[in-house]
Amino acid sequence: MKFSVFQVSRKGGRDKNEDRMGYCYTRESAVFLLADGMGGHPDGEVAAQLAIQAVAALFQREAQPLLSNVPTFLTNALMAAHRQILRYGMDRGLLDSPRTTIVVAVLQSGSVTWTHCGDSRFYLLRQGELLKRTRDHSLVEQHLVRKGASKSTEHLNRNVLFTCLGSPTKPVFNVDGPVALQQGDRVMLCSDGLWSSVSDDDIVANLASKSVEVAVPDLVEQALRQGGDTSDNVTCLALQWETPDDFDSTRGGVSTDSISDGVFASTVQSGWLDATVGDLDDAAIERSIAEINDAIRRTANKKT
Repeated sequence: MKFSVFQVSRKGGRDKNEDRMGYCYTRESAVFLLADGMGGHPDGEVAAQLAIQAVAALFQREAQPLLSNVPTFLTNALMAAHRQILRYGMDRGLLDSPRTTIVVAVLQSGSVTWTHCGDSRFYLLRQGELLKRTRDHSLVEQHLVRKGASKSTEHLNRNVLFTCLGSPTKPVFNVDGPVALQQGDRVMLCSDGLWSSVSDDDIVANLASKSVEVAVPDLVEQALRQGGDTSDNVTCLALQWETPDDFDSTRGGVSTDSISDGVFASTVQSGWLDATVGDLDDAAIERSIAEINDAIRRTANKKT
């Protein structure tokens, strides 16, 4: 399995960054995840962190090195994340539990399968065209589906969601895919801070014409510029499938071919819960990726 990956998160005009993201992989399976803690509720950043940690922990336990059933894993992962957030709120006696959106994609057996809850999005591009895009669990998207794209949504608040993780009701989500991946396909996960400021046309144009390590920071910076002083947190994670064998690992390239059984790599950092989180820049992410790849190479060398 080979892919190039890049991820960036910026605080924007908010007091703190409540977005979280990361990815994990074994030799034959990978999971990419992004969560956006919801403002207006307590500890949104905690809800987002708990969500991605729960998904990552379940992936580590079940990907040995393949997930036996990807749709079942995604369903169980979102429910496990939901329960973790509810438990956090109950343990602390919070009158209103923390809440978060989430989007998760699994690469396995040459295909991608995904799910989401809320308005964090999944995009799949092929040969410069938008192949798949999730529909937000929002009043605006619900209105568009029911009434048609020609109907105005100006009277609706795009921030009103009818489901999320951590709410008192069972979260609503669908598992979509699998879609067989082809050389050069792009997969992108992002928070609403990106897509609310950058149109789908601009997203597709950037991802289609640039490598992910260039397109991702460019899209994030565009969203920050267009959002201005009141910009939301902006977070984006994108990958390009099956890059050439001679790709540069220091530029975000990952090859899992040499990973041994039992080896699990992850950029999900549990320490975020115990620290004041500001911007997660590409340099910090690249250092983390480099450390993981170094560990994988050392393990592979020991096996040989």
